Amino acid sequence: MPLPARLRRPLAPAAPTGATRLPGIDAARGAALAAMALYHLTWDLGFLRLTPENYALTPPGRVCAHAIAGSFLTLVGIGLVLAQGKGFRPRPFLARLARIAAAAAAISLATRIAFPDSWIFFGILHCIALSSVLALPALRAPRPLVGAGAAAAFAAPALAAWSGADAGLLDAPALLFLGLGRTVPATNDYVPLFPWIGFVLAGIGLARLGLTRRAARELPGRAGRFLAAAGRHSLAVYLVHQPVLFGLAAGVAAMTGPHPRAGEGAFLREYRESCATAGGEAGACRAAARCLLGRLRAEGLWPAVERGALTAEARERAVAASQDCFSRAKPG
Repeated sequence: MPLPARLRRPLAPAAPTGATRLPGIDAARGAALAAMALYHLTWDLGFLRLTPENYALTPPGRVCAHAIAGSFLTLVGIGLVLAQGKGFRPRPFLARLARIAAAAAAISLATRIAFPDSWIFFGILHCIALSSVLALPALRAPRPLVGAGAAAAFAAPALAAWSGADAGLLDAPALLFLGLGRTVPATNDYVPLFPWIGFVLAGIGLARLGLTRRAARELPGRAGRFLAAAGRHSLAVYLVHQPVLFGLAAGVAAMTGPHPRAGEGAFLREYRESCATAGGEAGACRAAARCLLGRLRAEGLWPAVERGALTAEARERAVAASQDCFSRAKPG
């Protein structure tokens, strides 16, 4: 039986759905993972005293950390748009949310045991989980409103400080996840809701403008394919990479011992800051810091200073050396 002409024509391809993956987006996520792994390796080397100081905690290191976190959260917003397509798909959304929330809880538990004084109570995964829920209305809201929401999120901490909001309330432990207080908690990873949800909203806005689809369909080169493979399994890579890197670095530290100049950078920086607080001129403080470090090394006091184990007699010698170095460095 001959088919009607309308059925003989090939069917049009189905509209893209949440299952459609853009290799360029996966590669971008993989690149963000690679940058994060490099940052974490830098932190590990500093923590284990394999470098003169922990470069991950210096101002350039913190800028890199913020850029990496911002890229991840922007990709979260883009991923929300691509995964949901033209209609909300609750089952895959909730399954993904459950995986991220479980991983966040596992990290909190593990760091509470390993680093009780700086455990992670609201890090990047916690922020991704909560932001993914709160940003759902932005998938259908007017695009100008999404942009305004992103701008408001970015400005929220500064606005809270400017408005004189009750710092005592916003610094309460239960509200530290908001990031609107004046206290920066002691934690190894702190990515509060504000301003970071602004990146998620920005990613949603970019994806809804169609910019990401046009820019991310092609994936040239072997490196791009490797990054895309990592990006497709980003949660697993995120959970595994730091224990592996830390274990390798710890093995190196056990064999080589600390870097011979470990701790010098932090010592010089702390001395300059305390010297400036006491009214010292910047140039004199720098010179005095270098002088004191040399004296401590020459007199065999540096190992005890580094460990924080100075005896009373050694402390007197260190204080005398500090006073002498400062008097020599003072202008005039």
